Amino acid sequence: MPVLKPTDFKATITAILVNSDAKDITSTAVDTVTVDYGGFVGDIHHGETRQSCVRVRSQYPQDTEIRNTRQISALSLEQLEEIRSALDIATLNPEWLGANLILKGIPDFTNIPPGSRLIAENGTSIVVDMENQPCRFPAEIIEQHYPNKGMRFPQVAMGKRGITLWVERTGMLSVGDVLRLHTPPPVSWNY
Repeated sequence: MPVLKPTDFKATITAILVNSDAKDITSTAVDTVTVDYGGFVGDIHHGETRQSCVRVRSQYPQDTEIRNTRQISALSLEQLEEIRSALDIATLNPEWLGANLILKGIPDFTNIPPGSRLIAENGTSIVVDMENQPCRFPAEIIEQHYPNKGMRFPQVAMGKRGITLWVERTGMLSVGDVLRLHTPPPVSWNY
């Protein structure tokens, strides 16, 4: 019996971004990206393993080699607009947030259940790991463009910063591609 359920929710890729410079989180827009088991080829988060960081400090000592489930970060165009509006700024470029994918069409995007799949029509498949918590790095870049506005980013973006993902099936992704959401069964954990 299949566990994952294809839904009627679909997201269109409006931007693909790659960061090839580890000096800051700013990414660069591209039209198409090769997706392999390490993530987006050419991105600083590419790799099947990574060093543990603050996200998992309760589980592992800093710099422990672990599986890389943070290969890709995605935000929704709709939630990006909510953040921009709350910051009261004219533009909020996804490049400033270190994002890899900007998608439109799935409501409450940041709260997609972990374990869900986003599968392209060509079969390329990425798996939702968890919410991507807001941090100070995008705030600092926004602050450079909008003094006295950017440092509010972590507070304003809570619950809207998108998700981190890892690759389940390799392929290519291009701007305009449509990804269908497949979700696991709902869980009610009464501990």
